[in-house]
Amino acid sequence: MRAVVQRVTSASVTVDSQVISQISKGLMVLVGIGTDDNMSDVLTLSNKILALRVFSDPVDPEKMWKSSVKDIDGEILCVSQFTLLANTSKGNKPDFHRAMASEPSRELYSAFLDRLGQSYKAEKIQDGKFGAMMNVSLTNEGPVTFTLDSRKFEYVDPPVRNAGGSNKTATPLPR
Repeated sequence: MRAVVQRVTSASVTVDSQVISQISKGLMVLVGIGTDDNMSDVLTLSNKILALRVFSDPVDPEKMWKSSVKDIDGEILCVSQFTLLANTSKGNKPDFHRAMASEPSRELYSAFLDRLGQSYKAEKIQDGKFGAMMNVSLTNEGPVTFTLDSRKFEYVDPPVRNAGGSNKTATPLPR
């Protein structure tokens, strides 16, 4: 899975002249799903997005790169975008063979949204309309933009406190 993550002061999605989703301060996330992506990629990418420290310290705004979207109680607007998997190395016409087909992609994208909601706050997660022609508007703060690829990270369960107070981490999920 690939994602383009932008720190925003606002973002919205419009379909057929109707605003269907909008957020204030938080993250705008464009998500592309590849033919070989699976739940491991969903877990890896959702955890990385939620932990990514792209905001200032709420107490001392002069200190950058200290807070995640969760730390600032921000919002997330996700938009499925198969074009992130395009290959343009041969000629000028994009080739989308690396993008997952529509129905399985819809299911994995839905699982991605569910995972974000379960790991954070469901009411803070918004999305566009899968498969629709959308107009996406945003005000990129900074500008701050990152490209993430689930294959460049390894999913590891977040630390869990055991009775003795030490942290334990589960083993990575198999590919």
